[in-house]
Amino acid sequence: MAWLGVTLPVLKSKGIEVVLLATPRMAQLVDELGQHVGGGRMRLANDEKKPSRRANSMQFMFIDGKAVDDLVTDMTWGKLSKKKAGRVVSAAAEIRYRSGQEELIAENVLAFIEGTDKKDEIIVLTAHYDHIGVENGVVYNGADDDGTGTVAMIEIAEAFALAKAQGHGPRRSVLVMPVSGEEKGLLGSRYYSEHPVFPLENTVADLNIDMIGRVDSAHADSDPYIYVIGSDRLSSELHAVNERANSMGPDLVLDYTFNAPDDPNRFYYRSDHYNFARKGVPSIFYFSGVHEDYHQPGDDVEKIMFDLLVQRTHLVFHTAWILANQEDRIAVDKVSEP
Repeated sequence: MAWLGVTLPVLKSKGIEVVLLATPRMAQLVDELGQHVGGGRMRLANDEKKPSRRANSMQFMFIDGKAVDDLVTDMTWGKLSKKKAGRVVSAAAEIRYRSGQEELIAENVLAFIEGTDKKDEIIVLTAHYDHIGVENGVVYNGADDDGTGTVAMIEIAEAFALAKAQGHGPRRSVLVMPVSGEEKGLLGSRYYSEHPVFPLENTVADLNIDMIGRVDSAHADSDPYIYVIGSDRLSSELHAVNERANSMGPDLVLDYTFNAPDDPNRFYYRSDHYNFARKGVPSIFYFSGVHEDYHQPGDDVEKIMFDLLVQRTHLVFHTAWILANQEDRIAVDKVSEP
């Protein structure tokens, strides 16, 4: 339905409130896409704690061929499908529908490790702890997406806490934040970026870990690797720190394929780091790529490559450690695209 991107502005300009989508594949689409077709949309509540509604929003309804035949009286679906694009077919109909809103509560979790002489400057670690949940009675465990990122973040937090307990704590403070709502549109990180607990101007960087426990088809036979996304978008120093951290032990192949501005997958915009980056906070997205179990019931713990997970976690830890302890905070020396 790529045409919607072009057509929607025209429909809105004409005051259209309901769009009927007719396709012989309706039943198949509903079966394939499940709640993504039949379910509602989730978005953040507004500041008044009431669910928000987009201005000029329209309702979309799928109808089958029989309903189309009824609407256009003596015209069959076959005849209608032969009409030239843009040809207007008049029909009168009374449509009744019911829409509603339900408030759901989800929470980000914040753990704070206070720094020493530079404690007012903050390093943020993020990973999302939500996944798809249950669809049609099938549990989607999300071991890689994002169980691996969440576990890595907790291990890094434990290392920082242990260092502090032994008198070697970080100079800058570290905020460890498992976020919710990533699968619904980066909602948890977006909420924090709009309502930060610590000023964003004091936030040095966000290191975001999302799926680091598997390998993709491009690296099936390669040396240990990790995709690094966004490291140089706002700060050339952040990029350099991450590469230096890699040389301290993990020695992974740092793959910047998905960091390209023209990446057709647009991964830079698809995980929680982006809500920090769009606010001017230098950010890195650590990622091992998409695999056959991405958003499938087969994303289970038995398929996690734990040796690789450890190596990748070490890279994030070393990067965070340098950022938290070097004398000068990294500079923002580039302008990010919106």
